[in-house]
Amino acid sequence: MIFPKVGSIATTSVISIDINSKISDAIKKMFSNDHRNILVTDGNVFRIMRVTDILNMKSRDVDMESSLKNVELSLVPIVNKERTVLHTLEYLNCEVEYICVVDDDGELYGLISHTDIVSSIDPDTLMDNFCLLDFLKLGKRAKWISKELKTAELLCDMAKKSFESVIIVEDLKPIGIFTTKDVIRVIERNEDLSKPIITYMSSPVDTIGKDCSVKEALEFLKKKHYKRVVVVDDEGKMSGVISQKELIATTYSRWALLTKEYQKELDDINTDLVNKNIKYKEMASRDQLTNLYNRHKFLKLFQSSHRTMVERENEMSLVMVDIDNFKNINDTHGHNVGDSVIVKISQLLVEKLRNIDIVCRWGGEEFVILLPAVNIDDAVMLAEKLRSSIEKLEIEDVANVTASFGVSCVQADDDIHNVVNRADIALYSAKASGRNCVEKASSRAALEESFHN
Repeated sequence: MIFPKVGSIATTSVISIDINSKISDAIKKMFSNDHRNILVTDGNVFRIMRVTDILNMKSRDVDMESSLKNVELSLVPIVNKERTVLHTLEYLNCEVEYICVVDDDGELYGLISHTDIVSSIDPDTLMDNFCLLDFLKLGKRAKWISKELKTAELLCDMAKKSFESVIIVEDLKPIGIFTTKDVIRVIERNEDLSKPIITYMSSPVDTIGKDCSVKEALEFLKKKHYKRVVVVDDEGKMSGVISQKELIATTYSRWALLTKEYQKELDDINTDLVNKNIKYKEMASRDQLTNLYNRHKFLKLFQSSHRTMVERENEMSLVMVDIDNFKNINDTHGHNVGDSVIVKISQLLVEKLRNIDIVCRWGGEEFVILLPAVNIDDAVMLAEKLRSSIEKLEIEDVANVTASFGVSCVQADDDIHNVVNRADIALYSAKASGRNCVEKASSRAALEESFHN
């Protein structure tokens, strides 16, 4: 049994709009694409504007020319595209019927709905003999109303209670349905809302018998492209409405049971989880002694910071710090005192730097600091202040501690190795100059010229 990855079932052509756009532009884009909702992007955060949100805004006389930032919109859950559909189960009870699929960089890859998940399910794995009546939840997902109810009253109720659909009944038999798609139609045509809902409902209603199996219900949804099934009894009277959520939950509960019959698949899943657990332990982002970022995490943060620097055309600098004569500290006072020195200096660095600065324990008594939006001259001045603060630092059992600094600028076409190498050369120069000082790295061009000469 193979569980499909969400990336393989996601819709990649997503209708979206930036959160800084106007509400009216979002509505226009929704309607022109015949959608009942639109994704609102806010960096790596995604929200959704639905028809019910538009109804709420209209009822509150919200200025449609104002920014989407002023509207309270529901957050859309996020799942990595490499995850399987099993990892979407925790979101099935969310109000939002969609899940954003992102790549490893957190960029939007696509969107999946409950329809996409239902369509990915193999009916052969379902319970042919498990009837809808066995788990029918009456009135949970839809409201039943009279055909004489005024449309304006219904729209107001849908806005307040976030109904996605209502069933119109007569003598307990479904005669019509009114969904968010019908709401869009009514709004677009500027229909007379004083008329009864029978005027605008969709009719007839496709129904399914209460004795049908889950397999038949899923096949019905796939064929009709519906989000819910309207269930009736033998006399055609309403038994209830079952949403995709409920069908999916039942389906995957069955899949969970079936995994016990497929030991190899279960073993593969367990092996994968064990391997991931080991990988995560090895790649822990924090240094155990100082709680600073470790080298692996720093490399990732450098890449993202470098992209931001290039996109915004900013400057950035990197500083290497090495505690002077650290071997003598260990040899004279012991490794516990040596560890205490490392911890004290790491705490000082964090205290003196900005929240956006990235501090890493590079290894042993070495630290690396990344300074976004800081040019090399300002970085040298900052390094000098850090050097002075370390020199004044009082550490129990140690008379005096100093550190040497190498500072280099980060260029647009740099990689981490080039930047660190230049800073390391400058650090070596600081050590050779008597320690307890700051040296600025030569530019890459100067280094290359020196090398060739």
